[in-house]
Amino acid sequence: MPTYELSLILRQMPRPELISVLKRTATAIFDKGGVIRKLDNLGTKPLPFKTSVHGLVHRTGSYFVVKFDTPPATVEDLEEEYGRDVDIIRKRIYKADAALHEPVSCTLHEEMLPPAYRKDVQKMLATAARNKKKGFQYNTGLDYYPFQK
Repeated sequence: MPTYELSLILRQMPRPELISVLKRTATAIFDKGGVIRKLDNLGTKPLPFKTSVHGLVHRTGSYFVVKFDTPPATVEDLEEEYGRDVDIIRKRIYKADAALHEPVSCTLHEEMLPPAYRKDVQKMLATAARNKKKGFQYNTGLDYYPFQK
């Protein structure tokens, strides 16, 4: 099963109602044979512009991101079901990039080295040395700056 990301903007509502909406969205994924991997709450923020959905105008919303696995055939059904929900202002389902989920190889030996001996720190120091800019040269011919700073 491929991994998908569901980005949701829910209307502003009290916490108990917000929890019931999230349970509804999660239950829809479970009913279609999916598995939820992660649920992120990005907070309640003002919308970039006022949005009219289901006959109501919204200016603020609660942002959530749900990562889940489900069969590809059920994605359209989920989009249709979320489109009918009056508590959801915006919803988008994206296929998560498989390259982002590659395992990170890290050894304890490299992590235990002092910072000056780590490869990533040496690379940052080399980049900083390459990009080092010289100070401003006052082309007055004087050994001091004649104007007050």
